[in-house]
Amino acid sequence: MTDTEVADWWGTAVSRIEPDRIELRGIPVQDLIGTTGFGAMIWLMLRGSRPSAEQARLLEAALVAGVDHGPHAPSIAVARIAATCGVGINNAMASAINTLGDSHGGAGQQCVELLREIVDSGTPAAEVVAAWQARGIRYLPGFGHRFHTRDPRRDPLLALVDRAVTAGTVSGEFVAAARAVEAVLNRGRHRPVPMNIDGATAVIYAELGFPPELARGLFVLSRSVGVLAHAWEEIGQGRRNKGPIPPAVRPTYLG
Repeated sequence: MTDTEVADWWGTAVSRIEPDRIELRGIPVQDLIGTTGFGAMIWLMLRGSRPSAEQARLLEAALVAGVDHGPHAPSIAVARIAATCGVGINNAMASAINTLGDSHGGAGQQCVELLREIVDSGTPAAEVVAAWQARGIRYLPGFGHRFHTRDPRRDPLLALVDRAVTAGTVSGEFVAAARAVEAVLNRGRHRPVPMNIDGATAVIYAELGFPPELARGLFVLSRSVGVLAHAWEEIGQGRRNKGPIPPAVRPTYLG
C-alpha cells in the first residue's frame, strides 16, 4: 500500500493537522479561539459551515436544557456509582454515556423521526400517531413524563423556536407538527400528556436541519456536562464502592 493510499484511507474534511497548522473545517483554529461559542463550534464541526447567530442561540439553548436531570436518571446514577469504584473520571463518564440507549437517551432521535414522518409525508398528525400506536408504541417519544406534570424546560424552548420562526430563521413546520401531536394525545384526557424535554429539543434539532441520529448525539454531548459534574461531586465526597441503594436496605428476595 502506497503512502497516498494510506492517506486516502483516512481522508477527512473535518480537520487538517500538519506541523504548526490546525484547521477545523478549513478554518485555522487560531481564528476560532475566542471568537466562536461552543454551540457554534459543534455546528461547524457537524455541518461544515458556520451557523447564524440565531441558529447558534437555538442550538445552544437545546444543549443547555438537557445537561442534567438528577441522580435518579440512570446515566447520572451510573456516573456516580462508577466514580466510587477506583476508576478515572473518564471511565465514569464513559460508563454513563454507554447507558444512553433507546429507552434512556434515544427519545429525541425517535421524536425527530416522528416529526419528520409528519412533515415529509404531509400526513395528518392523528394518522401518524395512530400508526405508531398500532405498532405497539405505548409511549410516544417526546411526550409525557414520569416525573413532571409539565416539563419546565418545554415552554422556554418552544418560545425560542416561535421567535426563530417569526424571524425567518426556521420554517416552523416541525414545531407545528409537535404541537399537533400534543393536541392529538390530549384529546378527551383529564390528565395532560405534554411535550417533554426530548420533544422540545427534537423540535429544535429538526427545525435546524439535523438528522435524527445527530439528535441523539447532541443529547449525549449535552448530558455529558451533567455526567461530569455529578461524577466530580461524587469523587469529592470520598465514598467508596457506592451501590444503587444504601447498604442497610436489602433487595427483596424473589427466589
